[in-house]
Amino acid sequence: MSFTPAAGVPMGTRSGDLDPGLLWYLVCAEQMTAQRFDEMVNFQSGLLGMSETSSDMRDLLARESQDARAAEAVAVFCYQVKKCIGAFAAALGGLDTLVFSGGIGEKAPAVRARICAGLEFLGIDLEEQRNAANEGVISTSTSRVSVRVIPTDEELMIVEGVRAVLGLGIKRESGSRA
Repeated sequence: MSFTPAAGVPMGTRSGDLDPGLLWYLVCAEQMTAQRFDEMVNFQSGLLGMSETSSDMRDLLARESQDARAAEAVAVFCYQVKKCIGAFAAALGGLDTLVFSGGIGEKAPAVRARICAGLEFLGIDLEEQRNAANEGVISTSTSRVSVRVIPTDEELMIVEGVRAVLGLGIKRESGSRA
């Protein structure tokens, strides 16, 4: 994400990065309003817009062998994530650890494998069985880069951030995460 959640890689319904000239083109060619553009970019694009069937990666993976648009949506997502990893690795001068998190990152071994395929030059080497089992470390023991799957609780992080801003502190009960 960047200035808005629509930037970055394509998501379930958000477009990811777009050429700024697209807005002008759509205004001229389609008489698209700013409100309609915002709706399209945030709620009708991404995996849903590419596949025309679903914003859920699980559905797309299940359909990709018989649905070319689902396969294309998965391929574009993996390509865009791989491209971002390469850009960040260049900016950082290499990688020590690559972390997959969030719904797709935590639960889609096939997507992780496709993203990492071809990144061996960065020192990334996945261990197929660990990846398939969603283990915490999915890289081989000889991989120069540790590749990890780390669960996240985005809602908890939002609650903790709001509590901190409001000066409420973090209240945790035994066995509770919030």
